Amino acid sequence: MISSTSRAAVGRHAKTSARKLSLLLQLTRRDIESRYRGSGLGLVWTIATPLLMLGVYTLVFGTVFKSRWAGSSDTASPMEFAVILFSGLILFQFFSDVMLRAPTIITMNASLVKRVVFPLELLVPSALLSSMFHAGVSLLILVPFIYIVFGTVHVTLLLLPLIIIPLALMITGLGWFLASLGTYIRDIGQIVGTIVTALLFLAPIFFPLSALPEWVQPILAFNPMTVPIEQLRRIMIFGELPDFSALASYTAVALVILVLGYQWFERTRKGFADVL
Repeated sequence: MISSTSRAAVGRHAKTSARKLSLLLQLTRRDIESRYRGSGLGLVWTIATPLLMLGVYTLVFGTVFKSRWAGSSDTASPMEFAVILFSGLILFQFFSDVMLRAPTIITMNASLVKRVVFPLELLVPSALLSSMFHAGVSLLILVPFIYIVFGTVHVTLLLLPLIIIPLALMITGLGWFLASLGTYIRDIGQIVGTIVTALLFLAPIFFPLSALPEWVQPILAFNPMTVPIEQLRRIMIFGELPDFSALASYTAVALVILVLGYQWFERTRKGFADVL
């Protein structure tokens, strides 16, 4: 039998969780709206921006440089490379957006630090959900272009959550680490910017992992974006099942980083007010 004290504790925990969820959604909505506040088109830019970028990639890589994805025929559509490239860049933009914001997310919300009851740990997930919203819009825009270029949309697309969820866990954990470090060491933001740029060219975005020498491939596997990008293309573009073994290993690592990141954030948050 559950005692009345235990039931009361469970009830309080449920109410606290509900309040945090409501606050998280409010913060996310505010963050999404603030990106385009004051612009004439507002949220229309959420759709216009990925369309414009896809057009640019098609023009530059497909028409000017005549780039072809490794394994594609010489007669492949100019848009084929652009669509494959765009799919990888969507995920990388999702990752880099949170990573670049995380080091300053506490200092940019200094007024909230002084509110003892405010759950500061929600700032990183809020930034993540905001970026996920924009990535989701880009992925939705990508789907009809996949159909136009490749002639079909594969049912394996339904497995997309198996890739997005572990990536989100990884990003959140890293975000908590960076949010804490950036509060104490302001130069972290500059360092992270350089690292993110390096990761862009060390991820299989402009090329498939299989195009590299075998001895290099394990090295690139340490890039947190390698597995998600490779698996996204498998299910969205090539209609293949994901590598479940790789996803399982990635998810396990992501969970460890998530837990460690949260613990680090909670242990260091007490000093935020002193350094701000």
